[in-house]
Amino acid sequence: MAVQKLNVEAFLELAQNYPVLDVRSPGEYKHARIPGAHSMPLFSDEERKVVGTAYKQQSREKAIKVGLDYFGPKMRPFVEQAEALTSDQLNPSKTILVHCWRGGMRSGAIAWLLDLYGFKVYSLVGGYKKFRNWVIDYHKSSHQLSLLGGYTGSGKTWVLKELAKSELVLDLEALASHKGSTFGHLGMPEQPTQEQFENLLSYHLYFLKKKNADAPVWLEDESQRIGHVNIPHAFWAQMRAAPLLFLDIPFEKRLEYLELEYGSLDKEKMVESIERIQKRLGPLETKTAIAFLREGNIKESFRILLKYYDKYYTKGLLNRADLKDQLKKIECADVNALATIERIKQVYE
Repeated sequence: MAVQKLNVEAFLELAQNYPVLDVRSPGEYKHARIPGAHSMPLFSDEERKVVGTAYKQQSREKAIKVGLDYFGPKMRPFVEQAEALTSDQLNPSKTILVHCWRGGMRSGAIAWLLDLYGFKVYSLVGGYKKFRNWVIDYHKSSHQLSLLGGYTGSGKTWVLKELAKSELVLDLEALASHKGSTFGHLGMPEQPTQEQFENLLSYHLYFLKKKNADAPVWLEDESQRIGHVNIPHAFWAQMRAAPLLFLDIPFEKRLEYLELEYGSLDKEKMVESIERIQKRLGPLETKTAIAFLREGNIKESFRILLKYYDKYYTKGLLNRADLKDQLKKIECADVNALATIERIKQVYE
């Protein structure tokens, strides 16, 4: 069977059902990758440097010979790893997808080996580099968005999870592995790199819109920065121009919700998080919030922080060019996702 080459979207569609082998070096894979891809490096990071040096300083032929020295002893393990990934009954054809950086020699070598052994092999035209170009172009393209807004502690993430049962929802905080607030990183996995966050954004947005291209995609009204990653500017500009449904929930109810949400976190880590925003929070408020926290008075500590975040969110809200036309308020008595969903349905019906 000949190795078949696919463009990015055809490759991603097939990857929903079959394993993807990323044969770039471990360092390349760790930095950013196609979501769901398995790392099966043809060369280690050091081996890649040696081959690259031979290519630049000597010749293409010399680089290939050096590469073959590394490749030879790994051929059987590569086949066995591919077998392990295709051993389930859902993949009787032993179909597998392969890519490297530019769709060149690395993916070509692995694809040849697996095809020779009897796998049905597909490779990505242009490799990961082509995928990255697609990612950048995709989040720049026009998208129909609807934003769910509200002050900190409004339970917006909870509402979006319920909304996802019937609507298209993109959870930016889940993609960023950060809840967006001072304590947003606590209890969360390590954040992706900026490049990987962008990969995840375009990938998940693409497959959401495949479900229903005409439906709006719901997402939370975020600052451009979530932890240490940034929403790509072109996409964030579309968010700023999108309709905004604002959950108007009493301060004390939001404070109670936050106390339940974050009250059990490690206190010293919470102190460190507060110290990171002390320049914006102010020295007195920082000192008082930390003192309350160490006394075990979570509620009063959070009261200081919530007032700060309310001012911060209001400032961002008022910076919108067409706020009057964009904003629609929904008054809610409490932080309750199911009740809020009913209110949203009433507004849109």
